[in-house]
Amino acid sequence: MTAPVFVVEHFDTAPGGRYVLDGQEGRHAVSVKRLRPGEDVVLTDGAGRWADCVVLGTEGKDRLIVQLDAVTEEPPEEPRVTVVQALPKGDRGELAVETMTEVGVDAIVPWPAARCVTQWKGDRGLKALGKWRATAREAGKQSRRVRFPEVADAATTKQVAALLAGADFAAVLHESGDEPLATAELPTSGEIVLVVGPEGGVAPEELALFEGAGAKAYRLGRSVLRTSTAGTAAAAVLLARTGRWA
Repeated sequence: MTAPVFVVEHFDTAPGGRYVLDGQEGRHAVSVKRLRPGEDVVLTDGAGRWADCVVLGTEGKDRLIVQLDAVTEEPPEEPRVTVVQALPKGDRGELAVETMTEVGVDAIVPWPAARCVTQWKGDRGLKALGKWRATAREAGKQSRRVRFPEVADAATTKQVAALLAGADFAAVLHESGDEPLATAELPTSGEIVLVVGPEGGVAPEELALFEGAGAKAYRLGRSVLRTSTAGTAAAAVLLARTGRWA
């Protein structure tokens, strides 16, 4: 089994030195994971910097003492995959974020599309965004990633169009697509931006705006997927075909 991952704000100990993991992460390591001397762990800042460590011991219920190995920088993967995710109902948004993180998406952009039942407003929107970001962090740890996906602020339709205009490959999952995503010609570097609409579908005016920005409509398959699973399925197709899963 691969070593568990814990998040640190910074690495302030020289390689080979003693490092104390405390706070919430330390409590989880000591009281939940019940790690023991000699076991391996990975510390990461979630932005690509990480270090292999060996547990030396514990102090109380929330302090894990480890020996820190050399800090390594993991470069960003190519091509970068960004999924624009229309807001699902209930907790399906966190489900979408969790599974997209697990498959390897690099960035997630929440999008309150015209046909979304859920709309983020005021404190409720900030709370929902916080849940998405916390989910990405926890799913990143669970899937042993050291570079967690960025969860952006909610984007307007015009802002999504701007993202598509700057992409090396821009796609919208839509039933009007003539070509399946599985046969699209994909870049080996740069930026891929994929739009996943809401349960009611991407509105005609939104699709027209996105196509005007250079995006193309693609089909995913014969079955109709919910918005909370479509992004994960499509990302898996992209990651496999670009060689990132090779």
